[in-house]
Amino acid sequence: MEMCSHDLQSLFLQLGLLCEPIEMQEFASSHQLISGTKLSDAPYWSFSQREFLLEALARDSAWSNATDHLAIMLNQKV
Repeated sequence: MEMCSHDLQSLFLQLGLLCEPIEMQEFASSHQLISGTKLSDAPYWSFSQREFLLEALARDSAWSNATDHLAIMLNQKV
């Protein structure tokens, strides 16, 4: 049984990003997705971040809800 949390804050940690609420909001404000761009195709991800996101989305993994939440955050207009 997996004991890891798969919430948005944990996703930020998994991606190597700062994960305090204000830091997550600042990331979202400065890293918007261009309309029609898939989350994993955004130009600001490193190779390993992109691979993680692709795998999380392709497998409909435990990270799916958190990655969907991140995509929503990055699509919101500031």
